[in-house]
Amino acid sequence: MTDQKISLPQLFIRFAIAVTMLSAVADRFGFWGENSAWGNWENFEKYTRQLTFFLPEILSTFSAYAATFLEIIFPLMLIFGFKTKIAAYGTGFLLLIFALSMTIALGLKAPLDYSVWVGSAAAFLLASQKEYFFSIDTLTKNHQ
Repeated sequence: MTDQKISLPQLFIRFAIAVTMLSAVADRFGFWGENSAWGNWENFEKYTRQLTFFLPEILSTFSAYAATFLEIIFPLMLIFGFKTKIAAYGTGFLLLIFALSMTIALGLKAPLDYSVWVGSAAAFLLASQKEYFFSIDTLTKNHQ
């Protein structure tokens, strides 16, 4: 399905996933003010410890930093269409890990309410594409 008909829906999926992830990062740094889930880094670390209760605290803290790093890098790659397949697979696995952790720690409702399963599935669907329209990948492929 590398047909031109999917170029705009594919771009929409890339942007929807990316903006959603960047919004979560903005939340943990307090950019959403009162309309936030965490509102600050301390609350996000506490939430991460809740989801990773099975890890030692140092690894739980590390996972908060690692997740944040990946939730910045992967969306930027998706927005620009740079190494899109890698970014889409990375996003799919990252969201799958979140969904599984949320399910184990909080029950099935939490990841359903935040559409984490849907985001993971959309990222994997995006990863299955052969060509990425409106992307750096396409521009560099045409110049090789």
